[in-house]
Amino acid sequence: MAGTTPRRLLLVIVPLVAVVPASAKDYMVGDSSGWKSGVDYAAWAKGKPFAIGDTLSFQYSSAHSVLEVSEADHGACSASNPLRSHQGQSTTIPLTKAGTRYFICGAPGHCASGMKVAITVSGGGGGGSSSADNTATPSGPSVRATNTKPASGGATTTDESDSSAAGSGARLAMGLLFGAAGLAAIMG
Repeated sequence: MAGTTPRRLLLVIVPLVAVVPASAKDYMVGDSSGWKSGVDYAAWAKGKPFAIGDTLSFQYSSAHSVLEVSEADHGACSASNPLRSHQGQSTTIPLTKAGTRYFICGAPGHCASGMKVAITVSGGGGGGSSSADNTATPSGPSVRATNTKPASGGATTTDESDSSAAGSGARLAMGLLFGAAGLAAIMG
């Protein structure tokens, strides 16, 4: 009877741990088009249920950048005072707080031609929305990066994103899953 309780506990823990990584989504901004001119990002984002734990992946050429900006700078397509600046052709941004976040391309004229997106992150398991004209307050800093250097105006410039913030939860869950399986093998 003493061996039954740990087995029952494993039967409860293993399915819960297996579900955790499946709940977070990685959204490729622009889908197969990526982050480039000529894509309707408001239409791309419309109706997507962005939630805490999800990530945004921007894939772009060296002619582009990803700037996180305030709502006012998003509306005005102003790249002069970014909250964060990313370069390097691949940027992954973990969504760690509820609220609306605003992104534009910093290349002259690109934002005005449509390279901008507003992402509204819901506080829980989905249900967020996005648009180009959302009025919610942007959330605070949440990007972990390597090769970070200050940009003008106190923003952070990133050459290469570190997606370990987004992937650490999945790695933890998988570690727990394998650990539980190993424990079950030892006990049974």
